[in-house]
Amino acid sequence: MTLKFLTRTAVLLALTLAFQMFKLPQLFTGPAVNTMLFVSGGVVGIGGGVLIGALTPWIAFVNGILPAPLAPAIPFIMLGNAALVAVFVSVKRLNNMAAIILAAVIKFLILSTAVRMIINVPPKIATMLQLPQLYTALAGGVISFVILKMLEKPLGLNKQVER
Repeated sequence: MTLKFLTRTAVLLALTLAFQMFKLPQLFTGPAVNTMLFVSGGVVGIGGGVLIGALTPWIAFVNGILPAPLAPAIPFIMLGNAALVAVFVSVKRLNNMAAIILAAVIKFLILSTAVRMIINVPPKIATMLQLPQLYTALAGGVISFVILKMLEKPLGLNKQVER
């Protein structure tokens, strides 16, 4: 791992956590966090993006941002975040918008399947982990598209980040 990769990953993690710390409603926090997951994948690749996607739910839970009834969903949130990043990074070479849509749909399917078939959470929590996840991931993807375009030249994003 290079210092550049570690530094970028740490900064992106800090920015993602900063959005969570505002404790805004899901309508704002969801797109912001998903934006950061897409941007992280675009800037530091699958490894760094997955790491950020795995750490943020745990840190949010430990800091009381994620309510206790969501605890059983944390592994699935981590998995959904990992899938979002991995699918986006893997498919974006072919088509950015297709990558965003496919990544958002897969994250949505992971979380909605988990609350329907695997974990037992209160109905209000189950609802939060279904369709709103698709909307917030799609919104985050669209916002990240603009951000990644702006960062392309300054960060040399067409080149592979050394790991």
